[in-house]
Amino acid sequence: MQVVSNTPLVGESDPDIVAETLLTQIGYLPRGYESRTGATGLRDSVPYRLFMDYFMAFPSKAWSAEELAALLGTTKPTVYRHINKLKAMDLLESMDVESEGQVRKGYRIRFGDLSKAWAFVESNVSMAMENYRKTVVHFQDIVSRREPR
Repeated sequence: MQVVSNTPLVGESDPDIVAETLLTQIGYLPRGYESRTGATGLRDSVPYRLFMDYFMAFPSKAWSAEELAALLGTTKPTVYRHINKLKAMDLLESMDVESEGQVRKGYRIRFGDLSKAWAFVESNVSMAMENYRKTVVHFQDIVSRREPR
């Protein structure tokens, strides 16, 4: 997850513009996206479609990687690469899903709601920042007590 200074996009009504900007700002989508798969643009790319066409369009539904790979016309490793980015940000949760009579691991937006998922992300970022602060204070303290070289 990247944390960058930004202006809230509350005046923008196009969900694709908001999604593209937000997903780029947090580091899920790369800046200056260039397709390696023949996608005609960022919005036609696997990571964007995965997020918008499946996770956001059906936030309560858990999707298996196999199902997503078939729907997106890509490989399971590609799907897992993008799922793992979203999981690392704590935006996705995993749960069991039944697919063709088999139970598989599925993924969906945490709590089935992006706003609730984001609150979870914020809490984790806040804890991480607090731990960084404690480390910096400790570091400053031990350096200050050290004999000059």
